[in-house]
Amino acid sequence: MSSIDLPPDVLDAIAAPPADREPIVRRELAVSLYREGYLSFGKARDLAGLSKAAFHRLLGERGVERHYTEADLALDVEYARE
Repeated sequence: MSSIDLPPDVLDAIAAPPADREPIVRRELAVSLYREGYLSFGKARDLAGLSKAAFHRLLGERGVERHYTEADLALDVEYARE
């Protein structure tokens, strides 16, 4: 596992209880990286530490469009028919 070192004053500046700060940073990073196309839904969800449904809700709350192509739809339809 890799880690990102954030300056303590940056973490301290987050207006949330100390125990909530890392999860907040992880969720915000996951949403941003997914929105920009740097991470897949699954990897962003893992980074956020959320269930599939919870991450869908979070993206919806933020107005982030899902990366779902016609090719993805075709694969899902094929899988459903099997």
